[in-house]
Amino acid sequence: MTKDNDLVFVPLGGVGEIGMNLALYGYGPPKLREWIMVDCGVTFPGPDLPGVDLVLPDIEFVKGLGKQLKAIIITHAHEDHYGALAQLWPRLNNVPVYASAFTAGMLEAKRAYERTRAEVPINLFKAGDRFTIGPFEIEPVAVNHSIPEPFSLAIRTPLGNLIHTGDWKIDMTPSLGPLTDENRFRQLGEEGILAMMCDSTNAMREGISPSEKEISAGLREVIEQAEGRVAITTFSSNVGRIRSIAEAARYAGREVLLLGSSIKRVVNVATDLGLMEGIPEFLAEDEYGYIPRDKVVVILTGSQGEPRAALAKLSRDEMRNVALASGDTVVFSSRTIPGNEKGIIEIKNGLIEQGIKIITDQDALVHVSGHPRRSELVQMYEWVKPKILVPVHGEAAHLTAQAELAQASGIEITPRVRNGSILRLAPGNPEVIGQAHHGRIYKDGNLIGDFDEMGISERRKLSFTGHVAVNVLLDHRFEFQRDPVVVAIGLPAFDGEGDDMEDILYDAVLGAVESIPRGRRKDTDGVREAIRRSVRAAANEVWGKKPIVTVFVNRV
Repeated sequence: MTKDNDLVFVPLGGVGEIGMNLALYGYGPPKLREWIMVDCGVTFPGPDLPGVDLVLPDIEFVKGLGKQLKAIIITHAHEDHYGALAQLWPRLNNVPVYASAFTAGMLEAKRAYERTRAEVPINLFKAGDRFTIGPFEIEPVAVNHSIPEPFSLAIRTPLGNLIHTGDWKIDMTPSLGPLTDENRFRQLGEEGILAMMCDSTNAMREGISPSEKEISAGLREVIEQAEGRVAITTFSSNVGRIRSIAEAARYAGREVLLLGSSIKRVVNVATDLGLMEGIPEFLAEDEYGYIPRDKVVVILTGSQGEPRAALAKLSRDEMRNVALASGDTVVFSSRTIPGNEKGIIEIKNGLIEQGIKIITDQDALVHVSGHPRRSELVQMYEWVKPKILVPVHGEAAHLTAQAELAQASGIEITPRVRNGSILRLAPGNPEVIGQAHHGRIYKDGNLIGDFDEMGISERRKLSFTGHVAVNVLLDHRFEFQRDPVVVAIGLPAFDGEGDDMEDILYDAVLGAVESIPRGRRKDTDGVREAIRRSVRAAANEVWGKKPIVTVFVNRV
């Protein structure tokens, strides 16, 4: 060890936002630090990113580490923690990846389904294992969350011990284990924890989260009171909730159908790992029509308003073997992720038009978050007793709320950290000592690139103002060889007086060329620009908007 060694924490996603989690820990001299990366998640595009499939963290900083990056460790198999791994891992020198058996199974199931992802070799771990990566010793610690096999990470270093909580909550009666390991956290606290990087998602919510057992009871009551079919939508990765629904259906004397490819993949992986033991066999889709309406429950995808998910198709009555009818009930056993409100409202309206009853967590106890509320956070502080508390996994309001809670609980050091901050944890007082390159890149079809590389800016403009293509052919005298061709896409067909828009733009093309003396028409670039300006001006005059215009000028 040299006096220049330091210990740093660098989040590149998930701090100042919810989703796209990626964190780095580095130890050593500034130019020779060895690093581990924790999680590699995605977030999902909104309507401001037309055509984009996934939003990924920009990993230019990570790529620059080269062989100093020693490993990637995945805490659990939620998309915002592991969803970018398959796309980005090939860019990181085949660095070793560590994950649980369930996460590995989910990664492989997704690869088999999509048929385009690289196979990522996984080093498996379970709670209580210890493995050494460079100067770091890693110990996964069992926690409870809304997915199988979530873990916090105890990270031992020569300059102090850390805890990266990942996503967690304290639920003493979950439908699917494990319990959050209080004893181990207390032991780690006695050993001494320099810093804890802690989930802030529910830091603004008072009290303790309801137990999954209470949710199961709430779902059972809804199912027993329903007169017709019951369809329950939830996050496909929430195996514990799927178990709760299946058990509630069994108590109510109903059979269960799974609907949606992602939920079936998750259940297949969970079944292979023994997590669905005791649950009766699920119905096949072609059996659905033969089951009495009051004897069936459907568990399906689409809780976030996804237009191609099973629930959206049911709301449009587009499924071949499965339909709902007036008097049936749809339960949203989920929370609304900000940005998805419009899609969810459209689905609800489609269902209501069919006479279907809607139940959400505002109407009954049918959902609980997988993240800790304020009293649970305080409990964790008491177990671990960290010297430093770094709020992560949240927007600015969540991070600030947790920092204030930690200070009120006696933890005096709560550094303000956001994506890109290089936080030196030791030696000395914690301090942000620099900024790492960070941002977003985009998966668009089969390609990945930044905002400009993927043409997203131009695509966004197209979505607002449309496109006009103009083809002009000039003869040897620089006169029109034939009539110009004008094609307008995404523009109004007629102006306010009923005149054809393409005719108006056609006249603008003629006027632009004829206004240029024949001797100056040799400059085809100048002709092209004159036409572009004239077409945009003509459209703006009658429409009030300027479309994107592409002009081709050729000579014969």
